[in-house]
Amino acid sequence: MQTSKFNVHGRAFAHIAAFHPEIMAFRRDLHAHPELGFEEVYTSKRVQEALKVCGVDEIHTGIGKTGVVAIIRGRANQSGRMVGLRADMDALPMTENNDFAWKSAKAGLMHGCGHDGHTAMLVGAARYLAETRNFDGTAVLIFQPGEEGYAGAKAMIDDGLFERFPVNAVFGMHNWPAMRPGTIGINPGPMMAAADRVTIEITGKGGHGAHAYQTIDPVLVAAHIITAVQSIVSRNVRPLDSAVISLCAMRAGELGAMSVIPDSATLVGTVRSFSPQVQALVERRLSEMCEAVAQGFGAVATVRYERMYPATINTAAEAHLAADVAQSLVGPEHVVRDLEPSMGAEDFSFMLQVKPGAYMRIGQGAENGVGSCVLHNSRYDFNDEILSLGSALHASLVERAMPL
Repeated sequence: MQTSKFNVHGRAFAHIAAFHPEIMAFRRDLHAHPELGFEEVYTSKRVQEALKVCGVDEIHTGIGKTGVVAIIRGRANQSGRMVGLRADMDALPMTENNDFAWKSAKAGLMHGCGHDGHTAMLVGAARYLAETRNFDGTAVLIFQPGEEGYAGAKAMIDDGLFERFPVNAVFGMHNWPAMRPGTIGINPGPMMAAADRVTIEITGKGGHGAHAYQTIDPVLVAAHIITAVQSIVSRNVRPLDSAVISLCAMRAGELGAMSVIPDSATLVGTVRSFSPQVQALVERRLSEMCEAVAQGFGAVATVRYERMYPATINTAAEAHLAADVAQSLVGPEHVVRDLEPSMGAEDFSFMLQVKPGAYMRIGQGAENGVGSCVLHNSRYDFNDEILSLGSALHASLVERAMPL
């Protein structure tokens, strides 16, 4: 049985803790075999094998390419309700610098965001729910591919996820190294920002650096644009709202050609915001400002604004339900009900656009520093100590949302 440094209450946790070593072994196997979005062939196969052992009622594959959905029916179905639980499965294209036995066996690939742990926790919940079935309705367990920039949630939705499994609500969670184990955070509104990609193409007139007066220097224009766009948030967005504009990359000219002014320059960056109104405002002002700045120098600037992931916005009723469930497990002093939103992005947002639901954070930062690296760090690892708690949180959401 798991020994834990933090206190967790409830029947679900006690039941799941008895097979904690098996969840941990499963998690570490996934960690050793990371796969990118829509390439989760091994991961999907291992999930299917585990679900069969758990005794779920149905397993559906190939939804959103490599996605898997498991169905577990409760002891009764008088309510006719369906509740969805979601875990992401994909890894990142980065090299792991850990040295433990379960480190990545694939060069340049790593579970640097804990999706191996998310998947393992949902498998643990599947086993408990299939063994106990203490609910009235149907649990829909969604193992999603391609969260890391591939919009796998949208791919599953477009592939008929919610037409085939019309859940009344859907819940997801993400580990959070900044929070201690045994703590859970949520709020009844925004949890993660919308993530948009901005590409600014600047066209000037190249020439010799010694005769710059004969050119229209796109590098100079780019420099002025980089500075100017930082005024958009400070002078256009209400202080009570939130937005971030970051121009993160620039390409112009050749490093070996010190005296050649290029014909063009490209800037690439991201915009983060929580409300559609702020998002639209920033998009409009970016185009206006870039075009005007470039025109002032005799150049041309074209802005391509791509809306990638929408903001992750919890619905109030489901967020309150999730917070109450968390409180029943770890106590009120370990639940943050007004967690500060993050400017990071999450494609669970696509599910929350079409279904009520809530997205939570589960603390995993270890006191000794191991496993508490920030996400997307080459020395990151999921903290196995929280696996049973995460599984119990998933399972308890089903039992609370669909009581017998």
